[in-house]
Amino acid sequence: MIRARMTVDPHFVVGPIDRRLFGSFVEHLGRCVYDGIYEPGHPEADENGFRRDVSDLVRELGVSTIRYPGGNFVSGYRWEDGVGPRDRRPRRLDLAWHSTESNEVGLDEFAGWLRGIGSELMYAVNLGTRGVQEALDVLEYSNIRSGTTLSDQRVDNGTLEPHGIRMWCLGNEMDGPWQLGHSSAHEYGRAAAKVASAMRQVDPGLELVVCGSSGAQMPTFGAWEREVLELTYDEVDFISCHAYYEPVDGDLGSFLASAVDMDRFIDTVTATADHVKALRRSEKTMQISFDEWNVWYQSRYNEVDKITDAESWPSAPRLLEDAYSVTDAVVVGSLLISLLRHADRVTSASLAQLVNVIAPIMTEPGGPAWRQTTFFPFAVTSRLARGRSLQLKLDAPTYRTERYGEVPLVDAVATFEQDAGEAAVFLVNRSLDQSITVEVEIGQLGRMTVVSAQTMHDEDLDAVNTLADQTRVGLADNASAAISGTTLTVELPPVSWTAIELSGDGAEED
Repeated sequence: MIRARMTVDPHFVVGPIDRRLFGSFVEHLGRCVYDGIYEPGHPEADENGFRRDVSDLVRELGVSTIRYPGGNFVSGYRWEDGVGPRDRRPRRLDLAWHSTESNEVGLDEFAGWLRGIGSELMYAVNLGTRGVQEALDVLEYSNIRSGTTLSDQRVDNGTLEPHGIRMWCLGNEMDGPWQLGHSSAHEYGRAAAKVASAMRQVDPGLELVVCGSSGAQMPTFGAWEREVLELTYDEVDFISCHAYYEPVDGDLGSFLASAVDMDRFIDTVTATADHVKALRRSEKTMQISFDEWNVWYQSRYNEVDKITDAESWPSAPRLLEDAYSVTDAVVVGSLLISLLRHADRVTSASLAQLVNVIAPIMTEPGGPAWRQTTFFPFAVTSRLARGRSLQLKLDAPTYRTERYGEVPLVDAVATFEQDAGEAAVFLVNRSLDQSITVEVEIGQLGRMTVVSAQTMHDEDLDAVNTLADQTRVGLADNASAAISGTTLTVELPPVSWTAIELSGDGAEED
């Protein structure tokens, strides 16, 4: 039996956990919106056409903020197409995903749906084909109560109260050659600075996100962040990060260590942002919005490339509908650990995406909605990770990976909410074939008891939940979790993710 040890001490804090760390992402892509969250003819549809069964699952998932409407889609989107009477809304070609957009769902409908599920809207503006005026227009329409042409238009369209959107993304992945309106760092930085400055003239309190690199593999990664931030630092609050992971050439060892890459990505962007802060002698610390992250099997798919005839681009085609395995769920759990490990700088994040498209929730038109394997680590982490993220002292054996070198077999993070006397420990065993016993020193947390211990594990690493078998994979109680004295001990099966909920009477006094 392999053994690992770690110490949890509330005096060593990474930072407070912002609830927006548990956000998600809805793009007009594939069946995410249509036949996903919205299906008017479905037996579960509400009076607005949104599926109640999907809404219930989104609430269970614990999503705090949802980024909308893209994504690549936003770089060609005209927001005004999606407001007003539905029978007058235009149908448009979506160049990003070679689809036809009906505009049945737009800003007002989506914001109303979010209010119903208790999530916050994070809105992306089009800086691919549009700019300052359009950003100001959608801001006026959304956030001004009444008395102007656009705010009164919203009222006339049936939304009496302003949407009150606080967080705005200034475009999407503008470093990517695939992006409509792709720009150099200098071009994009100047455009984003102008839009940000104009929006702040309407409301100085907005929170603005500038585009970072669309991935750490981009040839301009690092240089892009530096130049964009040099042009926008005084006007924005966040820089974005995007990262997707999949096994390469069957290399599960490296895949299970994907969080190592996420850690390095975040550390590099943080260092670059702090470099610009020092150059500008600024007192502001730039935050990170990791507003696209997930496991995504990009190498499996080329559906978009097959849709070539613009005369017959489909509406809501089945695109990017990954069926996630137990291994994928363990990696997602580890990526959540990485985000929590950087809670001092990553204060917003969005799992991409929410329904059907590389998503934790799947639906069938006219049929059921079900939880993918990745649903479980996200839902549990969102529920349990409260208060502050803590620095850990972890002593674990390592293994050799092809992509990241020597990596600890155990990945872990702990959180603590002192006023409530509640803590949580999240752990991943990356070993392909060996269980690991972990001893966690928790004496500094005070007297604690184990409330629950749940593990994601299956003998079949490729097991998935499907339409035919929607509950094949789930969480299981981990009866090995126990406290003796001031030590919590738990056994982690191979390729597993575990969450342990602790409760007590608070930390010991110094």
